[in-house]
Amino acid sequence: MAGKKIIQIVGFQNSGKTTLITNLIKACREKGVSVGTIKHHGHGGKPERQVLNKDSEKHRLAGASVTAVEGAGTLHIEAMKDDWELEDILQIYGQLPIDIILVEGYKKMDFPKVVLVRNPQDEFLLQELSHIIAVISHEHLNCSTPFPVFGNDETERFVLWFMNKINGD
Repeated sequence: MAGKKIIQIVGFQNSGKTTLITNLIKACREKGVSVGTIKHHGHGGKPERQVLNKDSEKHRLAGASVTAVEGAGTLHIEAMKDDWELEDILQIYGQLPIDIILVEGYKKMDFPKVVLVRNPQDEFLLQELSHIIAVISHEHLNCSTPFPVFGNDETERFVLWFMNKINGD
């Protein structure tokens, strides 16, 4: 995956992952950074064929050069295999002309990740997950963290931080 940055956006359902990713895609595109996205279909079973208003379609409409969604062994870049691991998909993306890969989901993988926290009950993720680079929280955190924390209403500030982060690392 030489030359390609991989950043995970993780959190529970309805935490704002897709909205955040579309904002990041738009910011990257404005700076001439091409983006590919990979979404883990965490609802069980195979993902439906891509339909308007699905998350991967929102990624494409925001300007992603390539999108994929995986679930139950089905990968929509319409490729079939018994089981798709994130590493397999990243191998495919490694051949594509993109600069950054934004991964929605796959909480347990070991790539740099931004964690979205909806409420205090979600804070356990900050102890369980690895490679956290930032947190976006809907409410004030009860715990302290060694990484930057952004409020859910600080999208512009986070996007600026993110763009500096990907350009500086």
